[in-house]
Amino acid sequence: MDQEKAQALWQWAIDFHGHTCPGIAIGYRAALYAMELLGLEFSDDEQVVCITENDACGVDAIQAVLGCSVGKGNLLFHLRGKQAFSFYRRTTGQSVRLVLNPRPRGLSREESLRWILEKPSAELFTVKEPTITLPESARIFDSYVCDCCGEVTGANWIRLSGDKKLCLDCYSTYDRFNV
Repeated sequence: MDQEKAQALWQWAIDFHGHTCPGIAIGYRAALYAMELLGLEFSDDEQVVCITENDACGVDAIQAVLGCSVGKGNLLFHLRGKQAFSFYRRTTGQSVRLVLNPRPRGLSREESLRWILEKPSAELFTVKEPTITLPESARIFDSYVCDCCGEVTGANWIRLSGDKKLCLDCYSTYDRFNV
């Protein structure tokens, strides 16, 4: 990728996120490295899938650079508190998991940002095989009106209670072992 396009993507990620920080830099670098390793481009549908193991700032860069989003069903969360991202290319079946390597302790915010932006990708991330298989494409579910609150809910979130269809908020779970 040429420097001009990389700079434009960096600015787009910052604009999308709202400010510059080390976190947005992590996601930006992960997205660029995944593009390089898997031949990815911006995903206008579900061609690219990202499973992120955190809900931090870097996820915004992945959304901006790669077009992964919760609404399209190609940004999924496997929250483990790790700066790790698995990327999948549906058209080829290729995938990669990128895990951020530890940065030196005691760096200021500015020094951390510089370290993340300037470190070669192969030194910044450890490349691994994903631990999660590629999820199926997003589904569209039938909708039902909750018999208690009257709100419309997707079928996979409806629970039956007697002859009533209830949303998760109105449904009381039964678990006699959770005391």
